[in-house]
Amino acid sequence: MGEGAEPLRIGICDDDHQDLLQIASLLESYRHDSKEEFSYASFQNATDLLASMDSRMYDLLLLDVLMPGVNGMQAAREIRQRNDQTEIVFLTSSPEYAVESYSVRAHYYLLKPVTEEKLFPILDRLMSDLKKPEDALHIKTQGSVFSLSYRKIEYIEVIAKKLYFYLTDGSSREISGSLADFEPLLLRNPGFIKVHRSYIVNLQWVQELRHGALMTVAGRRVPVARTSYPQVRTTYTEFLFQEAERSAQGRGGEPTC
Repeated sequence: MGEGAEPLRIGICDDDHQDLLQIASLLESYRHDSKEEFSYASFQNATDLLASMDSRMYDLLLLDVLMPGVNGMQAAREIRQRNDQTEIVFLTSSPEYAVESYSVRAHYYLLKPVTEEKLFPILDRLMSDLKKPEDALHIKTQGSVFSLSYRKIEYIEVIAKKLYFYLTDGSSREISGSLADFEPLLLRNPGFIKVHRSYIVNLQWVQELRHGALMTVAGRRVPVARTSYPQVRTTYTEFLFQEAERSAQGRGGEPTC
Protein backbone atom coordinates (compact mmCIF):
# COMPACT_ATOMS: atom_id res chain seq x y z
CA MET A 1 0.00 0.00 0.00
CA GLY A 2 3.02 2.23 0.15
CA GLU A 3 4.76 3.65 3.18
CA GLY A 4 2.34 4.96 5.78
CA ALA A 5 -0.75 3.89 3.80
CA GLU A 6 -3.62 2.20 5.56
CA PRO A 7 -4.51 -1.39 4.65
CA LEU A 8 -7.32 -1.95 2.18
CA ARG A 9 -10.74 -2.08 3.88
CA ILE A 10 -13.25 -4.53 2.43
CA GLY A 11 -16.95 -5.01 3.16
CA ILE A 12 -18.78 -8.22 2.18
CA CYS A 13 -22.57 -8.27 2.04
CA ASP A 14 -24.53 -11.42 1.14
CA ASP A 15 -27.72 -12.79 2.68
CA ASP A 16 -26.56 -16.37 2.05
CA HIS A 17 -24.45 -17.41 5.05
CA GLN A 18 -22.56 -20.09 3.12
CA ASP A 19 -21.66 -17.65 0.36
CA LEU A 20 -20.48 -15.18 2.99
CA LEU A 21 -18.22 -17.81 4.56
CA GLN A 22 -16.87 -18.84 1.15
CA ILE A 23 -15.93 -15.28 0.21
CA ALA A 24 -14.28 -14.73 3.60
CA SER A 25 -12.31 -17.95 3.04
CA LEU A 26 -11.19 -16.71 -0.39
CA LEU A 27 -10.02 -13.44 1.16
CA GLU A 28 -8.00 -15.35 3.74
CA SER A 29 -6.43 -17.42 0.97
CA TYR A 30 -5.60 -14.27 -0.96
CA ARG A 31 -4.06 -12.69 2.15
CA HIS A 32 -1.89 -15.79 2.66
CA ASP A 33 -0.80 -16.06 -0.99
CA SER A 34 -0.23 -12.37 -1.70
CA LYS A 35 1.11 -11.28 1.71
CA GLU A 36 -1.03 -8.15 1.32
CA GLU A 37 -2.48 -6.37 4.33
CA PHE A 38 -6.23 -5.70 4.46
CA SER A 39 -9.19 -5.93 6.79
CA TYR A 40 -12.73 -7.05 6.05
CA ALA A 41 -16.17 -7.05 7.67
CA SER A 42 -19.13 -9.29 6.79
CA PHE A 43 -22.84 -8.42 6.66
CA GLN A 44 -25.91 -10.53 5.90
CA ASN A 45 -28.09 -7.59 4.86
CA ALA A 46 -27.58 -4.23 3.20
CA THR A 47 -29.22 -2.29 6.04
CA ASP A 48 -26.47 -3.31 8.47
CA LEU A 49 -23.80 -2.56 5.88
CA LEU A 50 -25.16 0.95 5.26
CA ALA A 51 -25.42 1.59 9.00
CA SER A 52 -21.77 0.60 9.44
CA MET A 53 -20.79 3.17 6.82
CA ASP A 54 -21.88 5.97 9.14
CA SER A 55 -18.63 5.42 11.02
CA ARG A 56 -16.47 3.36 8.66
CA MET A 57 -15.30 3.75 5.08
CA TYR A 58 -14.57 0.85 2.74
CA ASP A 59 -12.20 0.80 -0.20
CA LEU A 60 -14.00 -2.18 -1.72
CA LEU A 61 -17.48 -3.68 -1.34
CA LEU A 62 -18.31 -7.22 -2.48
CA LEU A 63 -22.05 -6.80 -2.75
CA ASP A 64 -24.69 -9.41 -3.51
CA VAL A 65 -27.38 -8.03 -5.81
CA LEU A 66 -30.34 -10.27 -4.93
CA MET A 67 -31.11 -9.82 -1.23
CA PRO A 68 -34.40 -9.45 0.65
CA GLY A 69 -35.29 -5.97 1.88
CA VAL A 70 -32.76 -3.50 0.52
CA ASN A 71 -31.14 -5.25 -2.43
CA GLY A 72 -27.59 -4.71 -3.60
CA MET A 73 -28.47 -2.31 -6.41
CA GLN A 74 -30.52 -0.12 -4.07
CA ALA A 75 -27.69 -0.16 -1.53
CA ALA A 76 -25.19 0.82 -4.24
CA ARG A 77 -27.30 3.82 -5.24
CA GLU A 78 -27.37 5.02 -1.63
CA ILE A 79 -23.64 4.44 -1.28
CA ARG A 80 -22.98 6.51 -4.40
CA GLN A 81 -24.96 9.37 -2.87
CA ARG A 82 -22.59 9.27 0.10
CA ASN A 83 -19.29 8.81 -1.71
CA ASP A 84 -17.78 7.93 -5.06
CA GLN A 85 -14.48 6.47 -3.87
CA THR A 86 -15.62 3.02 -2.73
CA GLU A 87 -15.13 0.37 -5.41
CA ILE A 88 -18.16 -1.91 -5.83
CA VAL A 89 -18.04 -5.47 -7.11
CA PHE A 90 -21.46 -7.06 -7.57
CA LEU A 91 -21.90 -10.76 -6.84
CA THR A 92 -24.97 -12.56 -8.15
CA SER A 93 -26.33 -15.74 -9.65
CA SER A 94 -28.26 -13.76 -12.29
CA PRO A 95 -26.82 -11.57 -15.08
CA GLU A 96 -29.96 -9.46 -15.51
CA TYR A 97 -28.58 -6.47 -13.57
CA ALA A 98 -25.29 -6.29 -15.50
CA VAL A 99 -26.20 -3.22 -17.57
CA GLU A 100 -27.74 -1.42 -14.58
CA SER A 101 -24.55 -2.04 -12.61
CA TYR A 102 -22.72 0.46 -14.82
CA SER A 103 -25.08 3.24 -13.69
CA VAL A 104 -23.67 2.99 -10.16
CA ARG A 105 -20.13 2.66 -11.53
CA ALA A 106 -19.62 -0.90 -10.36
CA HIS A 107 -16.01 -1.98 -10.73
CA TYR A 108 -16.93 -5.52 -11.78
CA TYR A 109 -19.94 -7.81 -12.01
CA LEU A 110 -19.18 -11.40 -11.01
CA LEU A 111 -21.47 -14.35 -11.50
CA LYS A 112 -21.56 -16.85 -8.66
CA PRO A 113 -19.98 -19.07 -7.60
CA VAL A 114 -17.11 -16.72 -6.78
CA THR A 115 -13.76 -18.43 -7.30
CA GLU A 116 -10.08 -17.58 -6.93
CA GLU A 117 -9.82 -17.25 -10.70
CA LYS A 118 -12.52 -14.57 -10.74
CA LEU A 119 -11.79 -12.69 -7.52
CA PHE A 120 -8.00 -12.67 -7.17
CA PRO A 121 -7.26 -10.67 -10.39
CA ILE A 122 -9.69 -8.00 -9.19
CA LEU A 123 -7.95 -7.80 -5.81
CA ASP A 124 -4.57 -7.67 -7.56
CA ARG A 125 -5.66 -4.68 -9.62
CA LEU A 126 -7.13 -2.81 -6.67
CA MET A 127 -4.04 -3.43 -4.56
CA SER A 128 -1.88 -2.17 -7.42
CA ASP A 129 -4.03 0.95 -7.86
CA LEU A 130 -3.75 1.80 -4.17
CA LYS A 131 0.02 1.63 -4.35
CA LYS A 132 0.22 4.14 -7.18
CA PRO A 133 0.56 7.84 -6.36
CA GLU A 134 -2.69 9.60 -7.20
CA ASP A 135 -2.58 11.35 -10.56
CA ALA A 136 -3.46 14.96 -9.91
CA LEU A 137 -3.71 18.39 -11.48
CA HIS A 138 -1.33 20.79 -9.72
CA ILE A 139 -2.64 24.33 -9.50
CA LYS A 140 -0.78 27.48 -8.50
CA THR A 141 -2.58 30.67 -7.54
CA GLN A 142 -1.28 33.94 -6.14
CA GLY A 143 -1.86 32.79 -2.60
CA SER A 144 -1.62 29.00 -2.66
CA VAL A 145 -0.58 25.79 -4.37
CA PHE A 146 -2.85 22.75 -4.31
CA SER A 147 -3.61 19.52 -6.17
CA LEU A 148 -6.87 18.11 -7.49
CA SER A 149 -7.06 14.41 -8.32
CA TYR A 150 -8.21 13.99 -11.94
CA ARG A 151 -10.41 11.15 -10.74
CA LYS A 152 -12.30 13.48 -8.39
CA ILE A 153 -13.09 16.17 -10.98
CA GLU A 154 -16.64 16.01 -12.39
CA TYR A 155 -16.30 18.99 -14.70
CA ILE A 156 -14.74 22.42 -15.10
CA GLU A 157 -16.59 25.61 -15.99
CA VAL A 158 -15.26 29.04 -16.87
CA ILE A 159 -17.25 32.19 -16.12
CA ALA A 160 -15.81 35.68 -16.67
CA LYS A 161 -12.14 34.71 -16.18
CA LYS A 162 -12.95 32.49 -13.21
CA LEU A 163 -12.48 28.72 -13.32
CA TYR A 164 -14.70 26.47 -11.23
CA PHE A 165 -13.64 22.88 -10.58
CA TYR A 166 -16.69 20.85 -9.53
CA LEU A 167 -15.65 17.80 -7.51
CA THR A 168 -17.27 14.43 -6.88
CA ASP A 169 -17.69 15.07 -3.15
CA GLY A 170 -20.08 17.94 -3.93
CA SER A 171 -17.54 20.70 -3.30
CA SER A 172 -15.94 23.08 -5.80
CA ARG A 173 -12.74 25.11 -6.12
CA GLU A 174 -12.56 28.55 -7.71
CA ILE A 175 -9.46 30.14 -9.22
CA SER A 176 -8.71 32.96 -11.63
CA GLY A 177 -7.75 31.87 -15.12
CA SER A 178 -8.94 30.57 -18.45
CA LEU A 179 -9.93 27.10 -19.63
CA ALA A 180 -6.99 27.18 -22.04
CA ASP A 181 -4.61 27.22 -19.05
CA PHE A 182 -5.55 23.63 -18.16
CA GLU A 183 -7.18 22.26 -21.31
CA PRO A 184 -4.09 20.40 -22.67
CA LEU A 185 -3.48 18.63 -19.34
CA LEU A 186 -7.12 17.71 -18.84
CA LEU A 187 -7.77 16.44 -22.36
CA ARG A 188 -4.66 14.27 -22.16
CA ASN A 189 -6.50 12.16 -19.56
CA PRO A 190 -8.87 9.44 -20.85
CA GLY A 191 -12.50 10.39 -20.27
CA PHE A 192 -12.09 14.17 -20.32
CA ILE A 193 -13.82 15.94 -23.21
CA LYS A 194 -14.58 19.54 -24.09
CA VAL A 195 -18.34 19.75 -24.64
CA HIS A 196 -18.71 23.54 -24.86
CA ARG A 197 -16.36 26.48 -25.09
CA SER A 198 -16.92 26.97 -21.35
CA TYR A 199 -16.98 23.35 -20.12
CA ILE A 200 -14.72 20.30 -19.90
CA VAL A 201 -16.32 17.14 -18.49
CA ASN A 202 -14.98 13.91 -17.00
CA LEU A 203 -17.16 11.22 -18.66
CA GLN A 204 -16.44 8.87 -15.77
CA TRP A 205 -19.01 10.82 -13.75
CA VAL A 206 -21.63 11.28 -16.45
CA GLN A 207 -24.85 9.40 -15.77
CA GLU A 208 -26.91 10.44 -18.78
CA LEU A 209 -26.62 12.25 -22.10
CA ARG A 210 -29.67 14.31 -22.99
CA HIS A 211 -30.09 16.46 -26.04
CA GLY A 212 -28.22 19.61 -25.22
CA ALA A 213 -26.82 18.50 -21.85
CA LEU A 214 -24.92 15.93 -19.82
CA MET A 215 -26.19 14.93 -16.36
CA THR A 216 -23.54 14.01 -13.80
CA VAL A 217 -23.97 11.41 -11.09
CA ALA A 218 -24.23 14.27 -8.59
CA GLY A 219 -27.25 15.61 -10.50
CA ARG A 220 -25.45 18.56 -12.05
CA ARG A 221 -26.39 19.65 -15.57
CA VAL A 222 -23.61 20.50 -18.00
CA PRO A 223 -24.57 22.18 -21.29
CA VAL A 224 -23.37 20.65 -24.56
CA ALA A 225 -22.87 22.99 -27.51
CA ARG A 226 -25.20 22.22 -30.39
CA THR A 227 -22.31 21.93 -32.84
CA SER A 228 -20.47 19.57 -30.47
CA TYR A 229 -23.40 17.28 -29.66
CA PRO A 230 -22.84 14.62 -32.39
CA GLN A 231 -19.17 14.21 -31.45
CA VAL A 232 -19.95 14.21 -27.71
CA ARG A 233 -22.59 11.50 -28.24
CA THR A 234 -20.13 9.37 -30.21
CA THR A 235 -17.34 9.83 -27.68
CA TYR A 236 -19.62 9.08 -24.73
CA THR A 237 -20.96 5.93 -26.40
CA GLU A 238 -17.42 4.74 -27.13
CA PHE A 239 -16.43 5.47 -23.54
CA LEU A 240 -19.31 3.35 -22.19
CA PHE A 241 -18.35 0.46 -24.48
CA GLN A 242 -14.73 0.69 -23.34
CA GLU A 243 -15.79 0.65 -19.69
CA ALA A 244 -18.03 -2.36 -20.33
CA GLU A 245 -15.20 -4.14 -22.15
CA ARG A 246 -12.76 -3.40 -19.34
CA SER A 247 -15.21 -4.79 -16.81
CA ALA A 248 -15.79 -7.90 -18.94
CA GLN A 249 -12.05 -8.51 -19.15
CA GLY A 250 -11.87 -8.28 -15.38
CA ARG A 251 -14.49 -11.02 -15.21
CA GLY A 252 -12.33 -13.23 -17.37
CA GLY A 253 -14.51 -12.66 -20.42
CA GLU A 254 -17.74 -13.92 -18.89
CA PRO A 255 -20.81 -12.88 -20.84
CA THR A 256 -23.25 -10.64 -19.04
CA CYS A 257 -26.30 -11.66 -20.99
